[in-house]
Amino acid sequence: MSRFTNPDYLTTDQYRDSTNLDARAVIHQRFSTNPYGWFNWVFDALTRLPDNARILELGCGPGYMWKECNQRIPATWNITLSDLSSGMVDAAWRNLVVTGRNFKFEQFDAQSVPYPDETFDAVIANHMLYHVPDRKKALSEIKRVLKTDGRFFAATNGEQHIKEINAWLTRAMIKGDLTKPSQPFLLENGLSQLQEFFSNVELSRYDNNLCVTEVEPIMAYIRSGIRAVEFSEAELAKIEKELRQQLASDGEIFITTDAGLFLAKK
Repeated sequence: MSRFTNPDYLTTDQYRDSTNLDARAVIHQRFSTNPYGWFNWVFDALTRLPDNARILELGCGPGYMWKECNQRIPATWNITLSDLSSGMVDAAWRNLVVTGRNFKFEQFDAQSVPYPDETFDAVIANHMLYHVPDRKKALSEIKRVLKTDGRFFAATNGEQHIKEINAWLTRAMIKGDLTKPSQPFLLENGLSQLQEFFSNVELSRYDNNLCVTEVEPIMAYIRSGIRAVEFSEAELAKIEKELRQQLASDGEIFITTDAGLFLAKK
């Protein structure tokens, strides 16, 4: 099983706590070309929900969106945040307990949601479906727990996302071939997967890229990734050298981002 979908690896290593996600979040927070912000953009889609909406987020991670958009959350929403990793649930609790809002935090697998049929007005899966071993099982569960007129919000990346970083990794590898990331839920193929379960599916893309003016955040991003273990310190140093040369030459380092949101209606 690929590390991208191996639940043991994901919960005990990559997402044991929020450290790796925090490293990846920083570069977007500091160097995005779109000042509006990803989480504000995603939250805009949620504003169509009813005032008394009951919401479930799967794979909530550290609860970034709810922390950033705290002042926009209707007081009457009932929000449950869940993750497969206990470390992520703890990070979300730590980030959000200070808001004073009554979030509910749970640890469970998206392939087996412990709620009755038609419980939620909305289910959110923000950049997590590509980690689920059996997506059809998870999507079946999501559809089951949604109310008759419920909505499913699924965010993911496109094939060109961070293509420059992938190119640096490929050039740096001294021996062997770089393992191609196994992310079978992308903007390019997610529509057909969702249409097996939902008759009405729309896709919106977020207009953004990164213009980075420091090497260290890029190296932190690379070291936080699932494929970092494939690289020796010599190979990582080779990447850093290339980045410093590019920064000295161009004054900034451009990185393509391609992320979007599927909205599926039951």
